[in-house]
Amino acid sequence: MTDQPRAAPSGHFKPSDLRGASQLAVGATLGLTSLVENLHHNILRAPAPLGSHSTQPTRGITGLVYRSIRGVTRLVGGSLDLLLGQLLTLLGPDQPLASNEREAVLAALNGVLGDHLAATANPLATHMHLRHEGRALIEPPDHRVLLMVHGLCMNAGQWRRNGHDHGAALGAELGLAPLYLQYNSGLHISANGLLLADQLRALDTAQPLTELVILGHSMGGLLARSAVQQAQARGDRWPQRLSKLVCLGSPHHGAPLERGGHWIDVILGASPYSKAFARLGQLRSAGITDLRHGNLLDADWADGSRFAHARDTRTPVPLPEHVACFALAGSLGRDPDSLREKLLGDGLVPLASALGHHRQPARSLGFAPERQFIAQGVDHLSLLDSPAVFAQLRAWLR
Repeated sequence: MTDQPRAAPSGHFKPSDLRGASQLAVGATLGLTSLVENLHHNILRAPAPLGSHSTQPTRGITGLVYRSIRGVTRLVGGSLDLLLGQLLTLLGPDQPLASNEREAVLAALNGVLGDHLAATANPLATHMHLRHEGRALIEPPDHRVLLMVHGLCMNAGQWRRNGHDHGAALGAELGLAPLYLQYNSGLHISANGLLLADQLRALDTAQPLTELVILGHSMGGLLARSAVQQAQARGDRWPQRLSKLVCLGSPHHGAPLERGGHWIDVILGASPYSKAFARLGQLRSAGITDLRHGNLLDADWADGSRFAHARDTRTPVPLPEHVACFALAGSLGRDPDSLREKLLGDGLVPLASALGHHRQPARSLGFAPERQFIAQGVDHLSLLDSPAVFAQLRAWLR
């Protein structure tokens, strides 16, 4: 007896996923074709290893071949997208709930390629929304809200780690209704900040808030600061309800991992033989490149290429006035005063960046000493379930 293929686990797959994956595959084929053509062109010109390079397309028969490949790919891709669109109509709408595994994959995909997914209207793109008790928020649950904002490549459900959820536990103890933000972390932080400001303005309009507390992990802390700054600039009322803002392992002044990725771009771009491959590194999203220095506003990136070698020219954004702001950093070691531990921090974010310290006084955020805490022996993700971290959060928010 032959084995029968097993059905995919319920919730791991939605009909629209097929269409989204198809669009990504077509885009990847077109991108790879352009990369190979560029490499082919530079090799034919045989420049010096570090000589000049060109991004011009090839000509003659060679150029015709590459244009034909792109033309056929677009034709097949358009036809496939049309057929899948008709298939989705027959299958009906996606179910609102999905598996944790699918959500984790989509969160990672959006973190890396989210700006591209949004720009191409790909069904795999995540749309910002608020969640309560695991479901999309329909109406405000309370006047007193604890807003949880996740980090890069993560989702609202990943606040629960090893059976613990800071939001649920703090909400129960403090009498706050925990709401969880779900968003596309591949978009610019400033774009997500404006979307969050819109979400909170709508929430405050539907049911005026009496108290708002925000807890942001990693990128989530930057997103929260961006939202408050933009909301205040346009005169929203909801920032007046904000009593506390806690940044949990947030790279206020950037993260070395993205700066390392930028230097790889520079090195690959130095030679015409490797210039084409620099495009692969430049697939990373706008959200990731914002973490090079910690961009919060449109002006921080709007005047130049995201991948250009640029100094830190951010507009300094101070902590919001009349709000109790807290910074909690993780440290892999046991001696936060050593240079090694300061540089390593929690493995992704150095201590100075997480605590808002900067050698330029105008950029230093100035968290009050009693509102800073270093969780020793805790890495970036363990900030989400560390008992020491939870104890400090509880003490602050009380």
